[in-house]
Amino acid sequence: MAQVSSRESRRWAAYGRGALVALCVLAAVLNDAAIQGRHQAPVMATALVCGVALLVPRLRWPAAPLLVTVATAWWGSLLLPMLAVALYDLAVDRRARVAVACAVAALSANLLGYRATSLWTGQSYASTVFLPVLAVLVGLWLGSRRRLLTALAADVEHLRIEAQLREEAARIAERSRIASEMHDVLAHRLSLIALHTGVLATKSDTLPAPVAERLGLLRTTSVEALTDLRDVLGVLRDHDTTPASAALTPMMREVGELADEARAVGQRIELTTDGLPERAPTTHRLAVYRIVQEALTNARKHADGAPVTVRIGYGPPTTLVEVTNPPGTPRTDTVGSGYGLVGLRERVTALGGYLNSGPAGAGAWRLAARIPHPAGIEQNGTRT
Repeated sequence: MAQVSSRESRRWAAYGRGALVALCVLAAVLNDAAIQGRHQAPVMATALVCGVALLVPRLRWPAAPLLVTVATAWWGSLLLPMLAVALYDLAVDRRARVAVACAVAALSANLLGYRATSLWTGQSYASTVFLPVLAVLVGLWLGSRRRLLTALAADVEHLRIEAQLREEAARIAERSRIASEMHDVLAHRLSLIALHTGVLATKSDTLPAPVAERLGLLRTTSVEALTDLRDVLGVLRDHDTTPASAALTPMMREVGELADEARAVGQRIELTTDGLPERAPTTHRLAVYRIVQEALTNARKHADGAPVTVRIGYGPPTTLVEVTNPPGTPRTDTVGSGYGLVGLRERVTALGGYLNSGPAGAGAWRLAARIPHPAGIEQNGTRT
């Protein structure tokens, strides 16, 4: 939209410039006829050549200033408006010194130019000096303004791209964190399968041959699956951040422990839980932990001292979490990335749910997520 508006503005500016130059050419011809009583072909030809030079972009520098300066030096007042246009162009392009030199050269040489249209008659002294000076000043001002607007637009575009890159980095980091958590969860469970099948395989002499064979196959398959899992998901770890042993923390610890830690540092929390965490998938429990963790951290940053209400429903058919807090005192001693909610939204969206965050009236803040359970989970939490 901004690019279309910019192109539209440039097009209308070109139309206006063309109309102005055409008016200058027409004024030169009519003034010549008024002074001489007839049209002179040299004046018409000179005005047309200068007009074309001013309109053709490739001729604006240095051909147009040179042609208009020479023409004005000879024909004087007839081409003074065109000289003002050329001086304006030079000033806009940050060639103020060249504009001053062209004006001085044209005005000085006109002392030896065509006498009938000389700039140095008693009636034209004011316009002789005022018009070139005004053109240079207006050109300098508009040129500076145009460059300032261009710089501001570039800064806004840079900030927009930077914000997009930061959001994308937050999403990638969250995906990497999810992959790391899933690696640990699945690796833990596959290790248990391999361990128990290995124990049973040691007693194969007491088991029927088909059962012992199936146990051996199950143990071999689980070990191979564990190796493949580590090869595929292990590369997604960020080795510069949290160690692997800490990735399981959200699963091993429940939200209640997180609330107790927050209360220990003086935060007032009211926690309400509906249902058992075991009834929800592990991915949901990890997401709930991350959401509550981020919400409590934001409450400490932006509403210090305000009570926080946490409501969690583990379902099925959905896992619900809602964290609200009234307004409080913002803290200035904490610095965050500002993209924690982007990562949470990426995590919840990946699970097929949605996350809402924003004002809840009277200055309060609300963070809520709704995550549907996968198909095939019954009301008792088991999979059919």
